[in-house]
Amino acid sequence: METKVIALTNNHLLISQIEEVAAAVPGEPDCKLVSPFVINTETGQTVLEPFLNGITKDDTVMLSSDKILTLVDPTPTLLEKYQDLIKE
Repeated sequence: METKVIALTNNHLLISQIEEVAAAVPGEPDCKLVSPFVINTETGQTVLEPFLNGITKDDTVMLSSDKILTLVDPTPTLLEKYQDLIKE
């Protein structure tokens, strides 16, 4: 599984391990995000917050690929910060 920064069509940024899965029915979610975190840079610092924090404790989320604008590799600093969080 690769770790990617995911830019969503709603302008949110996530960092997550991602795996493409076959959708049984067209339109069903086809991307499996494992340990997704929201990247928040509003304060001038990069803060990682669990995706859907306070709503679910699940660490695996299914997402439709049509909600993804692009996928890119994280910077080494961001990747290290993310890996430290998911080790806990």
